[in-house]
Amino acid sequence: MSRVAIGADHAGYPLKEHLSAVLVDAGHELVDHGTDSTESVDYPPICAAVGRSVRDGDADLGIVLGGSGQGEQLAANTVRGVRAALCNDLYTARLARAHNDANVLSMGARVVGTGLAEEILATFLATGFDGGRHAVRVAQLEALERDALGNDDGDDDDEDDDDDDGKEP
Repeated sequence: MSRVAIGADHAGYPLKEHLSAVLVDAGHELVDHGTDSTESVDYPPICAAVGRSVRDGDADLGIVLGGSGQGEQLAANTVRGVRAALCNDLYTARLARAHNDANVLSMGARVVGTGLAEEILATFLATGFDGGRHAVRVAQLEALERDALGNDDGDDDDEDDDDDDGKEP
């Protein structure tokens, strides 16, 4: 079984508790980043903590939950190395893993019911990365992420890219 980091805001809290029990019953180990109630809380720090757990190897996969799952996905994706996917249906859950090697699942607790959420989670956990042509695309995503951190010219070398041939523009 795997180690799964999980976190939710107040809207996602009841679903987090439900899915946590499902995961533990299935033999997974949890890293719980909160929240611990339905009292209003900001989701960005929680979702970033889930992402850092995945990035740092403290968890194999992550789950972030909120009302729609949109903001939670965005927050998790701010962590370098995280590929969080909003999956409110089985098709996107399967393709997020198979084609994008997503490592964090985001769901909207106000969008999916608990039964569908269980199926989405099971699909996400059971689906492997297809590799092949998809590995090329994931590598391109990783390169874009590196570029966003300071090298915006699209290549990975440190050489000056000026085409200065001594002529005025």
